[in-house]
Amino acid sequence: MALSEKIQGRHHDRLAIVYVRQSTLRQVEQNQESTRLQYGLVERAFQLGWARERVEVIDDDLGRSGSTATHRPGFQRLVAEVGLGHVGLVLGVEMSRLARSCRDWHQLLEICALFGTLLADADGVYDRSCWCPHLLAFGAKLG
Repeated sequence: MALSEKIQGRHHDRLAIVYVRQSTLRQVEQNQESTRLQYGLVERAFQLGWARERVEVIDDDLGRSGSTATHRPGFQRLVAEVGLGHVGLVLGVEMSRLARSCRDWHQLLEICALFGTLLADADGVYDRSCWCPHLLAFGAKLG
């Protein structure tokens, strides 16, 4: 499916959310390149056609492990916003960084499918309803 076929007006009518996370405060301090790349996804949202006012960054989970969503208010907010139908696109540097537990990863995938939310990283845009092999591969890595 071509990029133009995946991203439709209904997606642009909703938010594009850039989810930024690193596992420890030490990583935040010492691996600033990763943080910069993650924040750089705002530009990717613009390139994909989102208006500046429709792009939101969730960075509440900097310095928090991705092993569970329990102590990650940013991830919980992301899932809630998708579930409320507010999000057309979720961006992350690589999809596997969004969640480290299979349960959280699959919860996000399922809710994206239910609400027609696309996922994107630097390499592409993925439609969960298509069961893209790229996303399945990341799910397998988590398990």
